[in-house]
Amino acid sequence: MDFLPPAITTYSDAHTSPESELLQRLNRNTRAHIMAPRMLSGHVQGRFLSMISWMIRPRYILEIGTYTGYSALCLAEGLAEDGQLITIDQNEELEDFARSYWRQSPLDHKIDFRLGKAVDILPTLTETFDLVFIDADKRNLSTYFDQIIDKVRPGGFILADNVLWSGKVVEPVKPSDLDTLAVLAFNEKVHNDSRVENVLLPVRDGIMMLRKRN
Repeated sequence: MDFLPPAITTYSDAHTSPESELLQRLNRNTRAHIMAPRMLSGHVQGRFLSMISWMIRPRYILEIGTYTGYSALCLAEGLAEDGQLITIDQNEELEDFARSYWRQSPLDHKIDFRLGKAVDILPTLTETFDLVFIDADKRNLSTYFDQIIDKVRPGGFILADNVLWSGKVVEPVKPSDLDTLAVLAFNEKVHNDSRVENVLLPVRDGIMMLRKRN
């Protein structure tokens, strides 16, 4: 995920509004105690997610991929007063960890955790979403997009994480590298979908930002 020179990354961190004390603890303890901490959104990306949410002031947010709950807290910061964030993850072992931090936040009542496979849960959702954040397994990126595009309001936004996939998207790809192939397919798919406008942002591991056309 380290695409920029370390000095630039350090400078960017230093000139980004700090995490809350709760997010700092969640960040630190995820890295200290949970496997695959690279999956955590972290400081700069977390502040980016919060900023986007504040800009939109969504009533309904959908997050696909919860991990330890850091990004859910960031996204929930900008929710409308009566807003709700639905977050989906199939890793039941991390549910208590995430909830323990949500309970320390005044946003806890706005976060609705759904345990299970996203491909099974998404068809059951009846809400119309203002903002969607996809940060789950890469092989189902295109499937998740297909499942949620009709559940996003016209003018609503979709964010997909890890679309640069540690730089592998611009390197030769082996036929056995199914994750990279899935990311490449997703990037091409949404870039050529007339229902959305898109910009690929080189933030951390790459975020594809999509706006559903009116």
